Amino acid sequence: METNEFFNHVREGNLSAIETMLESAPQLLSSRDQRGSTPLILAGYYNQEDVVRFLLEKGVPVDEKDSSGNTALMGACFKGYPEIAEILIDAGANINARNGMGGTCLIFAVTFNRESIVRLLLSKGADTRAVDPGGKTALDHARMQGIDTLIPLLEGKT
Repeated sequence: METNEFFNHVREGNLSAIETMLESAPQLLSSRDQRGSTPLILAGYYNQEDVVRFLLEKGVPVDEKDSSGNTALMGACFKGYPEIAEILIDAGANINARNGMGGTCLIFAVTFNRESIVRLLLSKGADTRAVDPGGKTALDHARMQGIDTLIPLLEGKT
C-alpha cells in the first residue's frame, strides 16, 4: 500500500509528500510500480519536473528501464516534454538507448512529431542511423508520416 501511495504522489508531483515518505522508507527510491516503472520514469512521464530533479539529486539511476524496456528519457520523448528530456540528458541519460522493441528516443520523438525534442536529441548527438525492428530510421518514419518539418532536420540540412 505504501508503494502505491508513493507512486501516486510521484504522478501528482507532490514533492513534500514524497520527501516525507522517503524519510521513513528510503527503499521507495528503488521501488517499481505494477508496470515496472521506477519513480523517475513515472515522474518524467507525468511531466513532474521538480520531482525529476529531486530524484536525480537523490542519485537514482537515470537509465533504468520499465518492463517494456523504456527509460525515463524515452517517456519524455514520446510524451513531448522537452524540459524533462533536457534534464535527463544533462544527468547523463543514454540518448541512443533501445527499448524492448528496438525503439530509440529519436524514433519516438519523430513518430510523435516532437520537433523541439528532435532538435534537442540531434544537438546532443543522437544516432540518426539507428533502425527499428522493421529496418526504419527516424528519417524513414518522418518520410512515411509526411512530417515535412522534421525531414530536413534529420537529413542535416538545417
